[in-house]
Amino acid sequence: MNKIAGLLIAISSFMAGQQQMSLSDCEEAFQKNNLQLLAEQYNINMADADILQAKIWELPQLSGQINAYNPEGKKVFDIGSAKGAQITQLIYMGGKKKNEIAFSKSNKELAQLQFSQLLVDLRTQLHAAYFNLYYEKLKLDNTNKQLGYMNDLLSAYRVQSAKGNVSLKDEVRLQSLVIQLNNDKLGINKNILDFEQNLKVLTGISDDIEPQLADADAKEILAAQPFGDENELKKKALENNSDYLYFLKLIDNSKLYSQWQKSLNVPDLNVGAGWDQNGGTFKNEVNLMLGIPLPLWKSNQGNVEKANYAIQQNQKNAEYQKMNLETKVQAAYKTWKSQYDQFAEIKTTDLSNMELVYDGMLKNFRKGNVNLIEFTDFMDSYRETALQIYDMKNEIMQSAEQLNQLIQTKIFY
Repeated sequence: MNKIAGLLIAISSFMAGQQQMSLSDCEEAFQKNNLQLLAEQYNINMADADILQAKIWELPQLSGQINAYNPEGKKVFDIGSAKGAQITQLIYMGGKKKNEIAFSKSNKELAQLQFSQLLVDLRTQLHAAYFNLYYEKLKLDNTNKQLGYMNDLLSAYRVQSAKGNVSLKDEVRLQSLVIQLNNDKLGINKNILDFEQNLKVLTGISDDIEPQLADADAKEILAAQPFGDENELKKKALENNSDYLYFLKLIDNSKLYSQWQKSLNVPDLNVGAGWDQNGGTFKNEVNLMLGIPLPLWKSNQGNVEKANYAIQQNQKNAEYQKMNLETKVQAAYKTWKSQYDQFAEIKTTDLSNMELVYDGMLKNFRKGNVNLIEFTDFMDSYRETALQIYDMKNEIMQSAEQLNQLIQTKIFY
Protein backbone atom coordinates (compact mmCIF):
# COMPACT_ATOMS: atom_id res chain seq x y z
CA MET A 1 0.00 0.00 0.00
CA ASN A 2 2.85 2.35 0.89
CA LYS A 3 4.50 1.60 -2.46
CA ILE A 4 1.30 2.52 -4.32
CA ALA A 5 0.98 5.75 -2.34
CA GLY A 6 4.60 6.63 -3.04
CA LEU A 7 4.10 5.94 -6.75
CA LEU A 8 1.04 8.19 -6.87
CA ILE A 9 2.95 10.98 -5.12
CA ALA A 10 5.84 10.64 -7.59
CA ILE A 11 3.47 10.75 -10.57
CA SER A 12 1.59 13.77 -9.20
CA SER A 13 4.85 15.66 -8.53
CA PHE A 14 6.06 14.86 -12.04
CA MET A 15 2.81 16.07 -13.60
CA ALA A 16 2.92 19.22 -11.46
CA GLY A 17 6.13 20.19 -13.21
CA GLN A 18 4.51 19.81 -16.64
CA GLN A 19 1.82 21.73 -18.48
CA GLN A 20 -0.19 20.28 -21.32
CA MET A 21 -0.49 23.13 -23.82
CA SER A 22 -1.82 23.49 -27.33
CA LEU A 23 0.04 25.63 -29.84
CA SER A 24 -2.49 28.45 -29.37
CA ASP A 25 -1.93 28.27 -25.58
CA CYS A 26 1.81 28.67 -26.16
CA GLU A 27 1.22 31.62 -28.50
CA GLU A 28 -0.94 33.34 -25.90
CA ALA A 29 1.72 32.88 -23.22
CA PHE A 30 4.40 34.00 -25.68
CA GLN A 31 2.68 37.29 -26.50
CA LYS A 32 2.03 37.94 -22.83
CA ASN A 33 5.38 36.93 -21.30
CA ASN A 34 8.15 37.01 -23.90
CA LEU A 35 10.77 39.42 -22.61
CA GLN A 36 12.33 40.16 -26.01
CA LEU A 37 8.93 41.15 -27.36
CA LEU A 38 8.14 43.30 -24.33
CA ALA A 39 11.53 45.01 -24.56
CA GLU A 40 11.11 45.73 -28.29
CA GLN A 41 7.76 47.39 -27.59
CA TYR A 42 9.61 50.16 -25.76
CA ASN A 43 11.26 51.20 -29.03
CA ILE A 44 7.80 52.20 -30.29
CA ASN A 45 7.15 54.07 -27.04
CA MET A 46 10.47 55.87 -27.40
CA ALA A 47 9.58 56.79 -31.01
CA ASP A 48 6.34 58.32 -29.68
CA ALA A 49 8.43 60.32 -27.24
CA ASP A 50 10.63 61.52 -30.13
CA ILE A 51 7.52 62.74 -31.98
CA LEU A 52 6.43 64.59 -28.87
CA GLN A 53 9.89 66.13 -28.52
CA ALA A 54 9.93 67.19 -32.18
CA LYS A 55 6.73 69.19 -31.64
CA ILE A 56 8.22 71.23 -28.78
CA TRP A 57 9.56 74.70 -29.62
CA GLU A 58 12.52 76.40 -28.04
CA LEU A 59 11.67 78.28 -24.86
CA PRO A 60 11.41 82.08 -25.07
CA GLN A 61 14.39 83.87 -23.58
CA LEU A 62 14.01 86.63 -21.02
CA SER A 63 16.94 88.93 -20.35
CA GLY A 64 17.44 92.19 -18.55
CA GLN A 65 20.01 94.79 -17.69
CA ILE A 66 20.61 97.05 -14.74
CA ASN A 67 23.07 99.87 -14.18
CA ALA A 68 26.43 98.73 -12.86
CA TYR A 69 27.94 102.21 -12.35
CA ASN A 70 26.51 105.69 -12.82
CA PRO A 71 29.47 108.00 -13.67
CA GLU A 72 27.37 111.18 -13.33
CA GLY A 73 26.04 110.41 -9.89
CA LYS A 74 29.06 108.28 -9.04
CA LYS A 75 26.77 105.48 -7.86
CA VAL A 76 27.23 101.74 -8.12
CA PHE A 77 24.16 99.75 -9.14
CA ASP A 78 21.96 102.78 -9.67
CA ILE A 79 18.98 100.53 -10.33
CA GLY A 80 16.33 103.15 -9.69
CA SER A 81 17.03 105.18 -12.80
CA ALA A 82 18.61 102.75 -15.32
CA LYS A 83 17.23 99.32 -16.15
CA GLY A 84 15.68 97.40 -19.04
CA ALA A 85 14.33 94.01 -20.11
CA GLN A 86 13.89 91.98 -23.31
CA ILE A 87 12.03 88.84 -24.26
CA THR A 88 12.76 86.94 -27.49
CA GLN A 89 11.35 83.87 -29.20
CA LEU A 90 13.01 81.76 -31.92
CA ILE A 91 10.70 81.36 -34.94
CA TYR A 92 11.55 78.35 -37.11
CA MET A 93 11.61 79.09 -40.81
CA GLY A 94 11.65 76.84 -43.90
CA GLY A 95 9.34 74.19 -42.42
CA LYS A 96 11.96 72.87 -39.99
CA LYS A 97 9.49 71.71 -37.35
CA LYS A 98 7.14 70.15 -39.88
CA ASN A 99 10.02 68.21 -41.44
CA GLU A 100 11.40 67.14 -38.07
CA ILE A 101 7.98 65.86 -36.98
CA ALA A 102 7.51 63.98 -40.28
CA PHE A 103 10.95 62.36 -39.84
CA SER A 104 10.11 61.34 -36.24
CA LYS A 105 6.80 59.80 -37.37
CA SER A 106 8.69 57.86 -40.03
CA ASN A 107 11.05 56.56 -37.33
CA LYS A 108 8.03 55.27 -35.42
CA GLU A 109 6.85 53.37 -38.52
CA LEU A 110 10.32 51.81 -38.76
CA ALA A 111 10.12 50.80 -35.08
CA GLN A 112 6.72 49.20 -35.70
CA LEU A 113 8.08 47.21 -38.65
CA GLN A 114 11.03 46.04 -36.55
CA PHE A 115 8.59 44.94 -33.86
CA SER A 116 6.48 43.09 -36.43
CA GLN A 117 9.53 41.28 -37.80
CA LEU A 118 10.69 40.29 -34.32
CA LEU A 119 7.19 39.01 -33.57
CA VAL A 120 7.26 36.87 -36.72
CA ASP A 121 10.77 35.56 -36.03
CA LEU A 122 10.03 34.65 -32.41
CA ARG A 123 6.69 33.07 -33.31
CA THR A 124 8.46 30.95 -35.92
CA GLN A 125 10.95 29.87 -33.25
CA LEU A 126 8.02 29.02 -30.99
CA HIS A 127 6.28 26.90 -33.64
CA ALA A 128 9.55 25.20 -34.58
CA ALA A 129 10.33 24.30 -30.97
CA TYR A 130 6.75 23.11 -30.38
CA PHE A 131 6.69 20.78 -33.39
CA ASN A 132 10.24 19.59 -32.69
CA LEU A 133 9.23 18.71 -29.15
CA TYR A 134 6.02 17.04 -30.33
CA TYR A 135 7.84 14.70 -32.71
CA GLU A 136 10.73 14.03 -30.33
CA LYS A 137 8.15 12.92 -27.74
CA LEU A 138 6.61 10.56 -30.30
CA LYS A 139 10.06 9.20 -31.13
CA LEU A 140 10.71 8.70 -27.43
CA ASP A 141 7.43 6.80 -26.95
CA ASN A 142 8.20 4.58 -29.92
CA THR A 143 11.77 3.94 -28.74
CA ASN A 144 10.61 3.18 -25.20
CA LYS A 145 8.08 0.69 -26.61
CA GLN A 146 10.82 -1.14 -28.47
CA LEU A 147 13.20 -0.95 -25.51
CA GLY A 148 10.62 -2.42 -23.16
CA TYR A 149 10.28 -5.55 -25.28
CA MET A 150 13.97 -5.83 -26.17
CA ASN A 151 15.13 -5.45 -22.56
CA ASP A 152 12.78 -8.23 -21.47
CA LEU A 153 13.99 -10.38 -24.32
CA LEU A 154 17.65 -9.67 -23.50
CA SER A 155 17.08 -10.55 -19.84
CA ALA A 156 15.55 -13.86 -20.86
CA TYR A 157 18.45 -14.61 -23.23
CA ARG A 158 20.98 -13.82 -20.51
CA VAL A 159 19.37 -16.41 -18.26
CA GLN A 160 19.29 -18.99 -21.04
CA SER A 161 22.85 -18.14 -22.11
CA ALA A 162 24.08 -18.72 -18.56
CA LYS A 163 22.41 -22.14 -18.65
CA GLY A 164 23.96 -22.91 -22.02
CA ASN A 165 20.60 -23.14 -23.81
CA VAL A 166 21.39 -20.30 -26.27
CA SER A 167 24.70 -19.10 -27.67
CA LEU A 168 26.52 -16.09 -26.33
CA LYS A 169 26.55 -14.75 -29.89
CA ASP A 170 22.76 -14.44 -29.82
CA GLU A 171 22.91 -12.60 -26.50
CA VAL A 172 25.48 -10.15 -27.91
CA ARG A 173 23.35 -9.60 -31.02
CA LEU A 174 20.42 -8.58 -28.83
CA GLN A 175 22.70 -6.52 -26.61
CA SER A 176 23.89 -4.58 -29.67
CA LEU A 177 20.32 -3.69 -30.63
CA VAL A 178 19.47 -2.60 -27.07
CA ILE A 179 22.59 -0.42 -26.96
CA GLN A 180 21.56 1.24 -30.22
CA LEU A 181 18.05 1.87 -28.88
CA ASN A 182 19.46 3.33 -25.69
CA ASN A 183 21.74 5.54 -27.73
CA ASP A 184 18.72 6.74 -29.74
CA LYS A 185 16.89 7.44 -26.50
CA LEU A 186 19.84 9.41 -25.13
CA GLY A 187 19.93 11.64 -28.21
CA ILE A 188 16.15 12.10 -28.18
CA ASN A 189 16.14 13.08 -24.50
CA LYS A 190 18.91 15.61 -25.14
CA ASN A 191 16.85 17.14 -27.95
CA ILE A 192 13.77 17.22 -25.73
CA LEU A 193 15.66 19.13 -23.05
CA ASP A 194 16.87 21.67 -25.63
CA PHE A 195 13.39 22.20 -27.10
CA GLU A 196 11.81 22.44 -23.65
CA GLN A 197 14.36 25.07 -22.69
CA ASN A 198 13.57 27.07 -25.85
CA LEU A 199 9.84 26.92 -25.14
CA LYS A 200 10.38 28.08 -21.56
CA VAL A 201 12.34 31.12 -22.71
CA LEU A 202 9.86 31.94 -25.47
CA THR A 203 6.70 31.52 -23.40
CA GLY A 204 8.00 32.67 -20.03
CA ILE A 205 6.64 29.46 -18.45
CA SER A 206 9.00 27.72 -16.03
CA ASP A 207 7.27 24.31 -16.17
CA ASP A 208 8.02 21.74 -18.86
CA ILE A 209 5.51 22.00 -21.71
CA GLU A 210 3.78 18.87 -22.96
CA PRO A 211 2.52 19.46 -26.54
CA GLN A 212 -1.20 18.87 -26.80
CA LEU A 213 -1.72 18.11 -30.48
CA ALA A 214 -4.24 15.56 -31.64
CA ASP A 215 -3.20 13.10 -34.35
CA ALA A 216 -6.00 14.39 -36.59
CA ASP A 217 -4.78 17.98 -36.21
CA ALA A 218 -1.21 16.93 -36.96
CA LYS A 219 -2.36 15.13 -40.11
CA GLU A 220 -4.34 18.20 -41.18
CA ILE A 221 -1.28 20.44 -40.78
CA LEU A 222 0.83 17.97 -42.77
CA ALA A 223 -1.75 17.81 -45.57
CA ALA A 224 -2.06 21.61 -45.92
CA GLN A 225 -0.65 23.13 -49.09
CA PRO A 226 0.21 26.75 -49.86
CA PHE A 227 -2.21 28.76 -51.95
CA GLY A 228 -0.64 29.81 -55.22
CA ASP A 229 2.49 28.89 -57.12
CA GLU A 230 6.05 30.04 -56.53
CA ASN A 231 5.55 33.41 -58.28
CA GLU A 232 2.39 34.12 -56.30
CA LEU A 233 4.22 33.38 -53.05
CA LYS A 234 7.03 35.77 -54.04
CA LYS A 235 4.47 38.49 -54.75
CA LYS A 236 2.83 38.00 -51.37
CA ALA A 237 6.18 38.06 -49.61
CA LEU A 238 7.07 41.40 -51.20
CA GLU A 239 3.71 42.77 -50.05
CA ASN A 240 3.85 41.50 -46.48
CA ASN A 241 7.39 40.73 -45.32
CA SER A 242 8.15 43.23 -42.55
CA ASP A 243 11.91 43.01 -43.03
CA TYR A 244 11.62 43.96 -46.71
CA LEU A 245 9.00 46.65 -45.98
CA TYR A 246 11.41 48.07 -43.40
CA PHE A 247 14.03 48.70 -46.11
CA LEU A 248 11.42 50.28 -48.40
CA LYS A 249 10.29 52.52 -45.56
CA LEU A 250 13.94 53.34 -44.86
CA ILE A 251 14.15 54.98 -48.31
CA ASP A 252 11.20 57.24 -47.44
CA ASN A 253 12.74 57.85 -44.03
CA SER A 254 16.05 58.97 -45.52
CA LYS A 255 14.23 61.28 -47.96
CA LEU A 256 12.40 62.92 -45.05
CA TYR A 257 15.69 63.26 -43.21
CA SER A 258 17.27 64.88 -46.27
CA GLN A 259 14.36 67.30 -46.53
CA TRP A 260 14.74 68.18 -42.86
CA GLN A 261 18.49 68.76 -43.26
CA LYS A 262 17.86 71.04 -46.25
CA SER A 263 15.41 73.10 -44.24
CA LEU A 264 18.07 73.62 -41.57
CA ASN A 265 19.94 75.80 -44.09
CA VAL A 266 17.11 78.34 -43.93
CA PRO A 267 17.93 80.99 -41.28
CA ASP A 268 15.58 81.19 -38.31
CA LEU A 269 14.03 84.42 -37.08
CA ASN A 270 14.39 85.80 -33.56
CA VAL A 271 11.41 87.98 -32.61
CA GLY A 272 11.20 89.89 -29.37
CA ALA A 273 10.25 92.99 -27.45
CA GLY A 274 12.38 95.16 -25.21
CA TRP A 275 11.76 97.83 -22.59
CA ASP A 276 14.34 100.40 -21.56
CA GLN A 277 13.87 102.89 -18.77
CA ASN A 278 16.41 105.56 -19.68
CA GLY A 279 18.90 104.14 -22.17
CA GLY A 280 16.97 104.79 -25.36
CA THR A 281 15.80 107.79 -27.28
CA PHE A 282 12.71 108.02 -25.12
CA LYS A 283 12.04 107.28 -21.51
CA ASN A 284 10.43 103.92 -20.84
CA GLU A 285 10.53 103.09 -24.50
CA VAL A 286 9.28 99.73 -25.82
CA ASN A 287 11.06 98.35 -28.87
CA LEU A 288 10.37 95.55 -31.36
CA MET A 289 13.40 93.30 -31.79
CA LEU A 290 14.16 91.22 -34.89
CA GLY A 291 17.22 89.07 -35.51
CA ILE A 292 18.20 86.72 -38.31
CA PRO A 293 21.55 85.07 -39.24
CA LEU A 294 23.06 86.30 -42.49
CA PRO A 295 22.81 83.45 -45.04
CA LEU A 296 26.29 83.97 -46.44
CA TRP A 297 26.77 80.19 -46.87
CA LYS A 298 24.82 77.00 -46.33
CA SER A 299 25.76 76.04 -42.80
CA ASN A 300 24.30 72.53 -43.07
CA GLN A 301 25.47 71.53 -46.54
CA GLY A 302 27.60 68.61 -45.36
CA ASN A 303 24.69 66.95 -43.58
CA VAL A 304 22.50 67.48 -46.66
CA GLU A 305 25.00 65.66 -48.87
CA LYS A 306 25.33 62.88 -46.31
CA ALA A 307 21.54 62.48 -46.23
CA ASN A 308 21.42 62.27 -50.05
CA TYR A 309 24.03 59.51 -50.02
CA ALA A 310 21.93 57.68 -47.42
CA ILE A 311 18.98 57.72 -49.84
CA GLN A 312 21.09 56.07 -52.56
CA GLN A 313 22.48 53.55 -50.07
CA ASN A 314 19.03 52.57 -48.82
CA GLN A 315 17.76 52.19 -52.39
CA LYS A 316 20.54 49.70 -53.12
CA ASN A 317 19.87 47.88 -49.85
CA ALA A 318 16.18 47.61 -50.75
CA GLU A 319 17.06 46.14 -54.16
CA TYR A 320 19.30 43.59 -52.46
CA GLN A 321 16.61 42.71 -49.91
CA LYS A 322 14.08 42.18 -52.69
CA MET A 323 16.38 39.80 -54.53
CA ASN A 324 17.32 38.06 -51.29
CA LEU A 325 13.69 37.64 -50.23
CA GLU A 326 12.59 36.25 -53.60
CA THR A 327 15.51 33.79 -53.55
CA LYS A 328 14.67 32.66 -50.03
CA VAL A 329 10.99 32.16 -50.90
CA GLN A 330 11.98 30.14 -53.96
CA ALA A 331 14.35 27.93 -51.95
CA ALA A 332 11.88 27.51 -49.06
CA TYR A 333 9.07 26.57 -51.43
CA LYS A 334 11.20 24.02 -53.27
CA THR A 335 12.36 22.53 -49.98
CA TRP A 336 8.80 22.23 -48.70
CA LYS A 337 7.58 20.79 -52.03
CA SER A 338 10.28 18.13 -52.23
CA GLN A 339 9.68 17.06 -48.62
CA TYR A 340 5.91 17.09 -49.08
CA ASP A 341 6.09 15.05 -52.30
CA GLN A 342 8.54 12.59 -50.75
CA PHE A 343 6.26 11.96 -47.79
CA ALA A 344 3.18 11.81 -50.03
CA GLU A 345 4.73 8.79 -51.77
CA ILE A 346 4.45 6.92 -48.49
CA LYS A 347 0.83 5.79 -48.44
CA THR A 348 -1.20 5.56 -45.25
CA THR A 349 -1.57 1.86 -45.93
CA ASP A 350 2.22 1.52 -46.05
CA LEU A 351 2.51 3.03 -42.58
CA SER A 352 -0.26 0.79 -41.29
CA ASN A 353 1.38 -2.23 -42.91
CA MET A 354 4.66 -1.41 -41.21
CA GLU A 355 2.99 -1.53 -37.79
CA LEU A 356 1.17 -4.73 -38.73
CA VAL A 357 4.44 -6.35 -39.81
CA TYR A 358 6.06 -5.17 -36.57
CA ASP A 359 3.33 -6.78 -34.47
CA GLY A 360 3.47 -9.88 -36.67
CA MET A 361 7.23 -10.23 -36.26
CA LEU A 362 6.89 -10.05 -32.47
CA LYS A 363 4.22 -12.75 -32.44
CA ASN A 364 6.04 -15.02 -34.88
CA PHE A 365 9.32 -14.65 -33.02
CA ARG A 366 7.63 -15.66 -29.79
CA LYS A 367 6.16 -18.70 -31.56
CA GLY A 368 9.56 -19.62 -33.01
CA ASN A 369 8.48 -19.04 -36.63
CA VAL A 370 11.20 -16.38 -37.10
CA ASN A 371 14.83 -16.92 -36.15
CA LEU A 372 16.85 -14.40 -34.14
CA ILE A 373 18.88 -13.08 -37.08
CA GLU A 374 15.75 -12.31 -39.10
CA PHE A 375 14.12 -10.76 -36.05
CA THR A 376 17.04 -8.48 -35.11
CA ASP A 377 17.55 -7.43 -38.73
CA PHE A 378 13.90 -6.43 -38.96
CA MET A 379 13.95 -4.64 -35.59
CA ASP A 380 17.01 -2.63 -36.56
CA SER A 381 15.41 -1.66 -39.88
CA TYR A 382 12.11 -0.81 -38.12
CA ARG A 383 13.97 1.33 -35.58
CA GLU A 384 15.63 3.43 -38.28
CA THR A 385 12.50 3.70 -40.43
CA ALA A 386 10.29 4.80 -37.53
CA LEU A 387 12.71 7.59 -36.61
CA GLN A 388 13.02 8.69 -40.24
CA ILE A 389 9.25 8.91 -40.68
CA TYR A 390 8.89 11.14 -37.63
CA ASP A 391 11.74 13.28 -38.93
CA MET A 392 10.11 13.54 -42.35
CA LYS A 393 6.83 14.74 -40.83
CA ASN A 394 8.64 17.26 -38.67
CA GLU A 395 10.68 18.58 -41.60
CA ILE A 396 7.50 19.26 -43.58
CA MET A 397 6.12 21.32 -40.70
CA GLN A 398 9.42 23.15 -40.26
CA SER A 399 9.55 23.99 -43.98
CA ALA A 400 5.97 25.27 -43.85
CA GLU A 401 6.91 27.47 -40.90
CA GLN A 402 9.85 28.88 -42.83
CA LEU A 403 7.52 29.79 -45.69
CA ASN A 404 5.15 31.43 -43.23
CA GLN A 405 8.05 33.38 -41.73
CA LEU A 406 9.04 34.74 -45.15
CA ILE A 407 5.59 35.48 -46.57
CA GLN A 408 3.94 36.64 -43.34
CA THR A 409 0.36 36.17 -44.45
CA LYS A 410 -1.98 33.18 -44.53
CA ILE A 411 -0.89 30.86 -47.34
CA PHE A 412 -1.76 27.36 -46.09
CA TYR A 413 -5.38 26.38 -46.57
